[in-house]
Amino acid sequence: MRVAVGLSGGADSVALLCALAARSRELGLVLHAAHLHHGLRGEEADGDLAFCRDLAARLEIPFHEARVDTAAEARANPATGKPQESIEEAARRLRYAWFARLLSKELLDATADAVATAHTLDDQAETVLGKFLRGAWTEGLSGIHPRLDVSGGCAGIIRPLLKTSRSEVEAYLDAIGQPWREDSSNRELTFTRNRIRHELLPELEKWNPQLRTHLANMATLARDEDSWWQVELDRLAPQLILRGRPVRGGGRASSEDVALDCSRFAGVAPALQRRLLRRAAAEFGAQPDFAATEALLELALHGHAGQRLELANGLTAERTSRELRLSAFRGSALQSKSTLAPVEVPVPGKMDAAGFGLSIEIDVHGIKNLSNPAVAMLRNWKAGDRVRLRYSSGPRKVKEVLEHLRVTGSDRAIWPVLEFNGRIIWMKGVEAEPEPGVVVTALRLGSVEGV
Repeated sequence: MRVAVGLSGGADSVALLCALAARSRELGLVLHAAHLHHGLRGEEADGDLAFCRDLAARLEIPFHEARVDTAAEARANPATGKPQESIEEAARRLRYAWFARLLSKELLDATADAVATAHTLDDQAETVLGKFLRGAWTEGLSGIHPRLDVSGGCAGIIRPLLKTSRSEVEAYLDAIGQPWREDSSNRELTFTRNRIRHELLPELEKWNPQLRTHLANMATLARDEDSWWQVELDRLAPQLILRGRPVRGGGRASSEDVALDCSRFAGVAPALQRRLLRRAAAEFGAQPDFAATEALLELALHGHAGQRLELANGLTAERTSRELRLSAFRGSALQSKSTLAPVEVPVPGKMDAAGFGLSIEIDVHGIKNLSNPAVAMLRNWKAGDRVRLRYSSGPRKVKEVLEHLRVTGSDRAIWPVLEFNGRIIWMKGVEAEPEPGVVVTALRLGSVEGV
């Protein structure tokens, strides 16, 4: 198994690399070390890079490095000119984009099977507590997952130290005489995570010294509960969430609305009711919070015909005599997304399209007479578009493909495609026929999840 270890120079990642190196032959691992210089902290960050490079050399492990300008990325927002991310958010997005390259490109002379990160039990506790303070549902309380799947058939992101405490990590390094680097920004209390780490958790541990373990256990419970619910929802939602509008004489007319039959809805448990409402709202890209979900629940169970509710994220709910009907209301943010401007993606090159929530990278190999500059166009699909699917006998109408994928609601109007030289070479959710010499990698912004 080819594993690239994310190496920052801190105690956690140094311990992970050393532990895996000590057992690599036994476990059958081919190790690489990968360090991303975030362009922050000046000489201190340069020292981290040198330390990681030297450690990899001493362990005889191939070393890979890259540099990014995190501050500039956090400021970049061509649409408004305003900051769109915090430094923490931008750093995390860039870091996982780097991991995605390790998993999907030939940076290691062959694609890595997995990227290992050194998140510990302490990181898990801090994450869960932070999510709780923001009012997360169970999917948020599941915290950091031991494994994050990505497309391509590889193992993705793995976190081998997630049940190991930071104190155990440092004790291990002391035992083998291995130094590490301290990141001065980890002491800055302007960052929310640092305030949780240095102020809130120590104060709460005065009430219960086992709090970190309890929070990590909560993440495991929430993750397993949520995983079970997703399977159950996949089974039940098609029976309870109705598409389109009812017509006289029976059946339903095609429309972007979704609905719940209130009499059947009232007969299921409250836990399922809330999840069905959130699943239905997700058809429009909305994620109602607890208060909004409770308002929808009240309308479904006790509302009267003609009563309406307008919620954030461009969602409207209407109570009829029999149904709770959800749709995107006019003038909403969701409706305005249907007019997203096309985004030019350089060929070859990479472009983050914030409006589409996508990061698109295009590589070319062996193409002659490529215009300079060459660009592909990321845009919403339109009537008449056709796409060639892999293993398909000929081009298919995008409209028919969307029907096969059961894409409805506001998602249907804004479904993205990538056009190059007059041909759609990529479409979200399908495997398009490869364009000779062109490789497209599409990821969700801030994630290593392919789309």
